[in-house]
Amino acid sequence: MVKKNVAILICMVMLCSILAACSGGNGKNDPKETEKPTNAATNNTPAAETDPPKEDIKDKKITISIYYPLPDQVENRKLEDDKIKRFNEVYPNVEIVKSDWHYNPSEIGIKMAANEAPTFFNTWATEAKFLQERGWVADITELWDAYEYKDQINPVLQSQFIIDGKVFGVSQKAYVTTTVVNKKMLDEKGVAVPSYDWTWEDMYNTAKAVADPKKGIAGIAPMGKGTEAGWNWTNFLFEAGGEIQTVADGKVTAAFNSPAGLKALEFYNKLRWEANAIPQDWALGWGDAVGAFGQSRTAMVIAGAEGVLEQALNQGGLKPEDVLTFPMPAAEKGGKHTGVLGGDYLVINPNATKDEQEMAFRYITFDYFTDKGLESIEADIQKRQAEGKFFIPPQMNYYSPSSEYGQKAQAIFDKYDNVYKYNPESDALLDGKPEAQYNTQDYYGEVTNVLQEVFSNKGSDLQALLDKSAKVVQEKFFDSIKVE
Repeated sequence: MVKKNVAILICMVMLCSILAACSGGNGKNDPKETEKPTNAATNNTPAAETDPPKEDIKDKKITISIYYPLPDQVENRKLEDDKIKRFNEVYPNVEIVKSDWHYNPSEIGIKMAANEAPTFFNTWATEAKFLQERGWVADITELWDAYEYKDQINPVLQSQFIIDGKVFGVSQKAYVTTTVVNKKMLDEKGVAVPSYDWTWEDMYNTAKAVADPKKGIAGIAPMGKGTEAGWNWTNFLFEAGGEIQTVADGKVTAAFNSPAGLKALEFYNKLRWEANAIPQDWALGWGDAVGAFGQSRTAMVIAGAEGVLEQALNQGGLKPEDVLTFPMPAAEKGGKHTGVLGGDYLVINPNATKDEQEMAFRYITFDYFTDKGLESIEADIQKRQAEGKFFIPPQMNYYSPSSEYGQKAQAIFDKYDNVYKYNPESDALLDGKPEAQYNTQDYYGEVTNVLQEVFSNKGSDLQALLDKSAKVVQEKFFDSIKVE
């Protein structure tokens, strides 16, 4: 009986303890601070509420599609392949897809709508506002602000892609449009090489003297189709003192149908109908004209020099001493050798995820201002030398040539005889003029229609053609622009 009572007593004590514990939620029986458990989870924020550690972007599986050189740019593809390999050594988590699409203003809208544009792609100095206003380029200001070398990028070039204080692209390289001359063709015809300080008259006489239409040889191949045709002609507009457009009182007004524009168009008309110096099949785009030069089917071509030289020396088999880079000719003796100042930029797809955009930015700037980048260039120069190929430096790079990094690069170029050397006398005459701020590609396309009419029909009313073209550009594009 005693044992039974003891057992009952123990059960009652245990039940009271349980009830006391359960009633602790009302706060009246909370233990004192000194009696609370001392584990970290209790003293600090509960583990479930702590922010998880930020994931390193190197730990994420990311795929980016990149701008890849054209198939005929064999040496440049090798250089890009080396960069991809080195990039993956640092970022093995990134899968890189080579895109064969190169920027085209008539295709970009379709590419964006179908979500088929690469993670980053190339574009030109004219395209900043066009792409930004349509939402076809990512705002990379945050990435730019965090970039340690941003203050060492060539400010003149980079400023083209800064709009209202925001950054929308990264400068690669730039050029002043030049005339590249096949000296070998001139020598074979006994035509004197003109002075670098040349004029339209010198260009006309040289082109006429070297042309041989019956053999399909042109003295000069101005581009005749695509927006590049209008781009080619604009150099002459600038040299004659003309402008594409004027901006005043909040309005943009077409200005290329000026006396300067007429003078430039008359020069094209003379090359076609008096000198008979342009190709019989004159409807050449950039690739067609540059290819004709590399194949020695035209003695002169108008373009940024780097692409022409790459074709002529590495694809066409010409020697550096046979290919001369001239400034654009002055309209008259003593005039400026003005050429369109253009540039190549890389922009990031706004449809890409934040991680993809960041990795694209890291890829774009991977070799910028690095010794590894210089080592890669030197290795490429050496490889080309062993293969009998030439390295063509840009006329202007993303860095200043007077900077410490620029001097290091130049020291490498000076070491090798297979690096193309631009003539200092010619370079000193270059006078770059930036392209128009508004709807430049649209203007180029409309002017191309004028040039095709001139090349097709002898005796065209040149002023009427310019006036009609200016009216189209004004009403179709410029009238809708409101400048703040």
